[in-house]
Amino acid sequence: MLTSTTTQELAADQAKEDVKKDPSSLLQELTTESQNDASQGFDTKSALEIARIINHDDAKVSAAVKKAIPEIAQVIDQVARSLRDGGRLIYVGAGSSGRIAALDASECPPTYSSSPGQVQYIMAGGPKALASAVEVNEDSEELGQRDIARRRPTRKDVVLGISASGRTPYVVAAVAYARARGARTAAVTCNQGTPLAAAADITIVAEVGPEVVSGSTRMKAGTAQKMILNMITTGAMTRLGYVYENLMVNVHMQNSKLVERGIRILMCACKIDRPTAVETIKSAGRSVPVALVMLKARVDKPEAVRRLAKSDGNVRLAIEDNVLEL
Repeated sequence: MLTSTTTQELAADQAKEDVKKDPSSLLQELTTESQNDASQGFDTKSALEIARIINHDDAKVSAAVKKAIPEIAQVIDQVARSLRDGGRLIYVGAGSSGRIAALDASECPPTYSSSPGQVQYIMAGGPKALASAVEVNEDSEELGQRDIARRRPTRKDVVLGISASGRTPYVVAAVAYARARGARTAAVTCNQGTPLAAAADITIVAEVGPEVVSGSTRMKAGTAQKMILNMITTGAMTRLGYVYENLMVNVHMQNSKLVERGIRILMCACKIDRPTAVETIKSAGRSVPVALVMLKARVDKPEAVRRLAKSDGNVRLAIEDNVLEL
């Protein structure tokens, strides 16, 4: 009888073998690499026609993402559990996919006041690849394994590989390595039956079809990936209680725009006037969650802080003084 670890290792080995198959035959099978009938003669079109063709094709993205909602929900819950238990969400990507992952990871701290270590990204070619193309690195399994190994993935972590083709060696190897070491793994891709899917526990597939410019997966595929990553981190942070109603209550007030947003959030959530909101935020140490708990639960600052600590930062449960169970 195969153990769970053995099964994971076999899946990882198979994923690596799939990547080594003839690249030309594999590319021919990918819908993201095939030609789009709707954009034939694209280079002869006017600017208005080009914009209309792209817009018409972009309209297909949301429907493709919608079909993957059950798998997206599974990943949301897994990420929420991992973050609550002290784990991390680690994105792994290359090229456009890696840049989209980096964007999502970097926007979590200012949006939710999360620690930069909670949502991380690994990019083939390193941070310099965000601005300069070093796509050659994405063909290296060894670099993928090395880069994820440096993060020392554990059972607490979720490692999520992003690849439009689903066959990027760097990403597949990194996900397979993390899975073999007990991390929960997920994949976001735009093709069915890929090596990346074989390497991951959960696969989110958004079949957006051929790109307007053949193979330019920064277009529909990239848009789908951005939508999915937004859903995962927004959903996880909301499940953790960093959103109250539909308000960004964990906003980090580091500039005038965000200070104003914090004031308006408190005014809206508590139905109070501006002077009261400003005064409460000041007395709460410029913390919107603390101010919100103070007003909603009618408690002082020390009690609000205690409740938030008890609920692991879940604002609603701090107001109700309950214990979080995901």
